[in-house]
Amino acid sequence: MKKKIEILAPAKDLIHGIAAVNSGADALYVGAPQFGARSNATNSIEDVAALVQYAHLYNVPVFVVMNTILYDNELETCRQMIWKLYDIGVDALIIQDMAIMEMDLPPIILHASTQANNRDADKMKFLADAGIKRVVLARELNLHQIKEISNATDVELEFFVTGALCVSFSGNCYMSVANGERSANRGSCAQNCRLPYNLIDGHGETLIKSTHLLSIKDFDVSNEIPNLVEAGVCSFKIEGRLKDIVYVKNNVSYLRQKLDAFLADNDKYIKASSGKCTYTFDSALNRTFNRGYTDYFVNERHDTIGSWESPKSKGQYIGKLIRTVGNAYEIENGELLNNGDGLCFINENNEAEGIYVNKAENGLAYPNVLKEIKDGTFIYRNNDAAFIKIVEREDSAVRKISTSLLLFENETGFELLATDEDGNMSTVYLVHPKEQTKNNQSIEENIKAQLAKTGFTPYTADEITVQFTDNWFLPISKINEMRRTVYEQLSETRLKNYKREERKIEKTDHPYPETKLDFMYNVSNKLARKFYERHGVTEIEKAFELQWDPGKSRVMTTKYCIKYELAKCPKYHKDTMETKLKEPLVLKQGELEYKLKFNCKPCEMEIWEKDAEFEIEED
Repeated sequence: MKKKIEILAPAKDLIHGIAAVNSGADALYVGAPQFGARSNATNSIEDVAALVQYAHLYNVPVFVVMNTILYDNELETCRQMIWKLYDIGVDALIIQDMAIMEMDLPPIILHASTQANNRDADKMKFLADAGIKRVVLARELNLHQIKEISNATDVELEFFVTGALCVSFSGNCYMSVANGERSANRGSCAQNCRLPYNLIDGHGETLIKSTHLLSIKDFDVSNEIPNLVEAGVCSFKIEGRLKDIVYVKNNVSYLRQKLDAFLADNDKYIKASSGKCTYTFDSALNRTFNRGYTDYFVNERHDTIGSWESPKSKGQYIGKLIRTVGNAYEIENGELLNNGDGLCFINENNEAEGIYVNKAENGLAYPNVLKEIKDGTFIYRNNDAAFIKIVEREDSAVRKISTSLLLFENETGFELLATDEDGNMSTVYLVHPKEQTKNNQSIEENIKAQLAKTGFTPYTADEITVQFTDNWFLPISKINEMRRTVYEQLSETRLKNYKREERKIEKTDHPYPETKLDFMYNVSNKLARKFYERHGVTEIEKAFELQWDPGKSRVMTTKYCIKYELAKCPKYHKDTMETKLKEPLVLKQGELEYKLKFNCKPCEMEIWEKDAEFEIEED
């Protein structure tokens, strides 16, 4: 049996979700009214229900994100909401808090969110044995590690493929709550990582001024899809529940075509949903929001991954500035530009600046404000006006389910049978006298032309057969009525035949891989504590949010490394590094101040508040 491979798209709301389906998504993830890690991307139960109805028509499952940590006074509200979501047909929940595993739940599928910090095979096997059907893998993993997890357990593996990167291990960033009482694990990240910082060494000297030292590029491993599939990944997740509709349609359509090309040459894997998409635009990841791209650690640590100039979108590279001509810029490939485009460049102070193109004419760009830009400067387009205008159109991405139609006669009149690509069938009966056409001429071609007019339905009639024993006459109005009815019934049949997988969570007691849990396990309520204790954990520290020690806490653990970015890593740059950095290195932004600790053995960096004390590791 072929293994299904899916593209999992973000849905900020109902409109974005429908657009993602139309663009080719095999599955959707969406926020509920509460408890999602993006507090600005919530949806009513009614809107989620409408999205489920639309998506299921194309055999697209809908997963609801409930991946915040929960407090004791929220447990019952969460449980009741899960039942409501189950009742409206939601396919699965994406969770971080193990308290949900302890609740009286309907038989709904559970996925472990990347906020659960899914990094090692032992933990993934534990979660699978506890009843979790899928884990969303940490983005820091490489191909070898993913393969290792796949070999250890048959749990489904989901992996991000494009979108913004969290510089911290997901679920283990506490900068936000430590500095403003906004918890990332509660859905309210303040994005301290995107701020500009000064880098100060152990001598008190400022090495770098006002630079976005914790801001990193966006993720793109779309070229690794074949390798990731072979490593065990079955779902490719697009980050972006806060992104606009053009971003969603562009990313989904780009990956749809990429994955389809892979599936076309492979007999082991198959597309996970129904329908075929057509587009009026040429998708490319760099045509919508991006900070430049990195494959992160999928192929081990190699290139630098920082986006230090700006945390904002860099966009699509156009070309170098040739020269300034009067009140306009002559730019390489300037003929690509359009009126209304937004351009950006990095100035001589290594800062990102932007300009708006009032008019693009004869290869020249006339800006709203003429800025002094050095010849040879790289120019990027981060707002493609013409592209946006095309993609925003509702008909820029259309998805249709293939059908065949058979019109034939019976004793009392005629029947129209529709069969779709998944084998669903619908039949319409028309009681009508059998009368020959005028001059006894066939109107078969006219009948086929009318039946082919599927219009705004989700279907195409790719094969139409008319089986008459004589040249019977049928009014156009009756043909059209039969076509409309047969497709309406087919939609009802498809939804009725949609099979939602269900699984009842049974209480288990197999040993957890650890017996002591520190605050990074985010245990914030009595049910999560009960879950871990039943699985053999003897010491459980409270979640950071419940016991923060101001000024002295570790607020981030990350695979990203500032030493590596500066070519000062004792492991990777020992042969080329002339001088070592005097530690501790400090990040300073206004009143915010952090110390950096480098753990070279696991190749990780920790960020601590200013009053923290720790030993500096010897190189």
